[in-house]
Amino acid sequence: QVQLVESGGGLVQAGGSLRLSCAASGSIFSINAMGWYRQAPGKQRELVAAITSGGSTNYADSVKGRFTISRDNAKNTVYLQMNSLKPEDTAVYYCYGDIMNNGYIRRDYWGQGTQVTVSS
Repeated sequence: QVQLVESGGGLVQAGGSLRLSCAASGSIFSINAMGWYRQAPGKQRELVAAITSGGSTNYADSVKGRFTISRDNAKNTVYLQMNSLKPEDTAVYYCYGDIMNNGYIRRDYWGQGTQVTVSS
């Protein structure tokens, strides 16, 4: 059993900052990429940022220069530092991990989602 638990969402004014965290735990053999998606009301889920086990990163164009993804491999945790937040960043943010469990089965696991609301 593998679980991803997110924290750090909330309400912030435009221009403010939030930091999301996501910790993976359970029967983990190895973790490859980790990252964040988001889904706003009435919209499709979209990739926000991703990071490989080696530290290579990928960002959506809409967040480049404002968001920073990082990870602590020793803690199986991924972070998303969000600065200069805009109302259009309002969404439920989902953490994911490309994880191989102790049974050597590799698949994507998802967190439960955390709400980020940016007021204008």
